[in-house]
Amino acid sequence: MQISSKYLLISFLLVFNLATAQKHKPIEFTEPLASEISMKMYPQDPEAAGVVIFKKGNYFVDVIDNYVRVVKEVHVKTKVFNAKEFKQATINIPYYRERNVRENITRFKAVTYNGKTETYVGNNAFFETDINNNWAYKTFTFPNVQDGSILEYTYRIESPYFTNFGEWDFQGPLPIIYSEFHAEIPGNFQYNRTLRGSIPLDVNDATIKKACFTLPGFAVPGDCESVTYAMKNVPAFKEEKYMLSKDNYLSNISYELVQFTNLSGERNNFTRNWDEIDTKFKYDNNLGRQLNYDSYFKSKLPSNLLAASTDLEKAKNIYYHIQQQMNWNEKDGISIDTDVKNAYEKGSGNNSEINFALLNALEAANLEAYVVLITTRDRAKPTQLYPVITDFNYAIVMLTLENEKYFLDATEKNTPFGVLPVRTLNGEGRVLDFKKGSYWEKIEPINRNVHYTNVQLTANEEGVFSGKVSEISTGYISVEKRDEYNNFTPQEILKKKQSKNESLDISNLEIENDKDLEQPYKETYDIELHDQTAGDRFFLFPFISENYFEQNPFTAEIRKYPIDFAFPISNTYLVSIDLNDQYELVKKPANKVMKLPENDGELTVAYDAAGNKITIRLNLKLNNHSFRPEAYKSLQEFFTQLIKLEKEEPLELKRI
Repeated sequence: MQISSKYLLISFLLVFNLATAQKHKPIEFTEPLASEISMKMYPQDPEAAGVVIFKKGNYFVDVIDNYVRVVKEVHVKTKVFNAKEFKQATINIPYYRERNVRENITRFKAVTYNGKTETYVGNNAFFETDINNNWAYKTFTFPNVQDGSILEYTYRIESPYFTNFGEWDFQGPLPIIYSEFHAEIPGNFQYNRTLRGSIPLDVNDATIKKACFTLPGFAVPGDCESVTYAMKNVPAFKEEKYMLSKDNYLSNISYELVQFTNLSGERNNFTRNWDEIDTKFKYDNNLGRQLNYDSYFKSKLPSNLLAASTDLEKAKNIYYHIQQQMNWNEKDGISIDTDVKNAYEKGSGNNSEINFALLNALEAANLEAYVVLITTRDRAKPTQLYPVITDFNYAIVMLTLENEKYFLDATEKNTPFGVLPVRTLNGEGRVLDFKKGSYWEKIEPINRNVHYTNVQLTANEEGVFSGKVSEISTGYISVEKRDEYNNFTPQEILKKKQSKNESLDISNLEIENDKDLEQPYKETYDIELHDQTAGDRFFLFPFISENYFEQNPFTAEIRKYPIDFAFPISNTYLVSIDLNDQYELVKKPANKVMKLPENDGELTVAYDAAGNKITIRLNLKLNNHSFRPEAYKSLQEFFTQLIKLEKEEPLELKRI
């Protein structure tokens, strides 16, 4: 929700007593209808904990205290069916602010109805929550929410920011019986509008409303475009596992200011091309000027970093220096106050400061590097139809060496050179080349993401199996391992691993390369199996150590949205079992081979028994990280088979 300071702030100070032809009746609450009180469930979604009876937005331009403002009125009524499962009692109202100017939330009213009992939300029930430098929430929670409660609230936002005309979500986490957005926009404001999502509009009306807006001193009143968009019986948006941001798919309409004509007839254009944006960024204090400190970094960087024999070695030295020198304060954004030198000297900063420091340091070593603007995975992908700078909330670095491109982000402590944090893997980014012009570049995850497990078991004279496990992780999987374990002692790690599998005793844990990010993350430990007998039989589940996928993530009947694992995955599991003349093999599972269409993945397991030795090899490969919903059934069966052979298909042994 990061918004740049280019927002158009219109302050028409009018010295007369103003009259406007816009007359909007205040929103009024009425007693809940008998049909609303008697509603016990929503037939289209019987499992829903509640339903939004209606959600209405009315946006228009009006004169308030002698200033022209965008006014946004919202009115929502919701029925609660299951209070224990109802998660929408807390309401966050976002508003925008810049320095000493902010959007004002007025005419607020909220009430909980329980039969004839009405409980209103008091003024002292609100609190403010910062989202980032420019956005904040005004938050409240409905009191006394019970099964059968009806929750109703309304508020009004008065905004001087006309480029932030706003957006409207027709869909949300609860089903909605009726969602309506109405807007009246004077003719001197021209907006592009974008409808996102797959649900069609039930109401799509647009007309010209004559003489809708009048200012004293102007003989001819202005006309407005009056639009009404509505959807009926909107299903709840339900997030699915392994998906990108819901904002890519949520049914929504948004507005972007294209042109504004002021009262003297002068036109101001707000839709720009990338050439104009490049020029703006080049001289922007928060971006362009922060990229011209290569001389500063040349004097500040330790001399040994620049003395490396190859450019790749120099680049790695610089990357790891910035990564260790600077701590990320977990703040994102590209259009925020940025001070690269100060951030480097104090050893901490926001995303932009750290990665701009990295770029400056690379350029100090005469390496070719560029800023890349992206959106993180928790946000909608940026549009490529035209520049919308507010789509971007993050900056990374692209380094070019010998015709190979390396994408870098130094904010995380456990990402090796060339491995981006998973949150940044969201498709494409805009490379800012101030000499040749910016361009889109696809950002692919690295391919070598391996989890390799080798288990060696031997039965002793008591019939107990014990042995050693070796695990090796590379790529993003090694990042996950280091993120999970690097802040713990070996003993604490051992306890964490033990808690994940109670059928084992784990001891003598050793970890290699926990701090050397260039090397695979290695774990070795001893194990001993607990008793798994049934009569004279011993059922040995061979995949005893933690596998990368322990559960089937795809249990729903259908899938609506694309699947995205973020990166390709290779999982290999080798098991060597020495029965040591203590057992004989009675039964082993069948070998299996399963392939996904288009060579997108493969699952194989092979069992080999010779004398006292049993060898098992399990291979799982996801060669692609992104799948269309049409691939869901294949993926579902793929993971069903994987979990079945891990959890349900033991070796059957008999004690000799």
